[in-house]
Amino acid sequence: MEDANASEIDPTASTSARLNREAFVGISAGAAAGIGTVARGLGQGAGLGKTHPPLVAPDDSAIVAAHVELRRPDGAIAAYAASPKNAGPDTPGIVVVMHIWGVDTSIRDVVRRYAKEGYVAIAPDLYSRFHAPSGDGVSDIATFRPFAKQLLDAQADADIRAAANWITAAHPGARVGVTGFCMGGAIALRQAITNGDVFVADAPFYGNPAGIDAGQIRIPICGSYGARDTSIPAESVRAFRDALRVPNDIVIYSTAGHAFFDDQRGAFDPAAAADAWRRTLAFFAKFLRG
Repeated sequence: MEDANASEIDPTASTSARLNREAFVGISAGAAAGIGTVARGLGQGAGLGKTHPPLVAPDDSAIVAAHVELRRPDGAIAAYAASPKNAGPDTPGIVVVMHIWGVDTSIRDVVRRYAKEGYVAIAPDLYSRFHAPSGDGVSDIATFRPFAKQLLDAQADADIRAAANWITAAHPGARVGVTGFCMGGAIALRQAITNGDVFVADAPFYGNPAGIDAGQIRIPICGSYGARDTSIPAESVRAFRDALRVPNDIVIYSTAGHAFFDDQRGAFDPAAAADAWRRTLAFFAKFLRG
């Protein structure tokens, strides 16, 4: 069966030009601290929303980062992983589901950021079988739409399950969560149903809830969305939230559009991204460490 994401959202053309003047209503004070941390990570005066050095460097002394392989029935697929240097058997884990650009510099940085926060993190390359080019620095969705169309739901779900198993093989006491962005947000949200037996918590970023039966979800959800996202109507997100019967934290940021967390591209919204990161970390701390 062809993946429901075959006609993929274009992250570069899914944000309304209209700025909601309720701008920062509902964004917590914690966001300001997050923005300051980001700025320090980039260096004084460096900008976000365009190509920039990573927030957590691959050689950061607190983590170990590496390209790894996941064994699959049809051969190994690539993945990118990072973990705290002091990781133990009970260190919790997070599977990061890539956006349409693949496991690019933005996704690799997210993996390392989670490791810096004390998690074993891994992003499977769902394009591995198709030999897609690197998404580093790319902003034209046309390059990657053909690869996104080749993704099959069952195969992607199995690859993501393999990534979770990779974590627990080395850390048998780990509780594992899943997160994802854009295309990967929708795929990550689906994991709450298809792989709800291996994941303890699920945090999609602008993952389209269309076609997801909220009544089948049995694990907590932390969702982050943008009110200016023309591809995912805020009304559909609210309806999804209202239908959930599990603990959830669903926020729609009034300043943000689609792909607002991607600090390497123009849709980045610093206030929404900082607050969403704060909320997501608190969510995973509660359900993966508690």
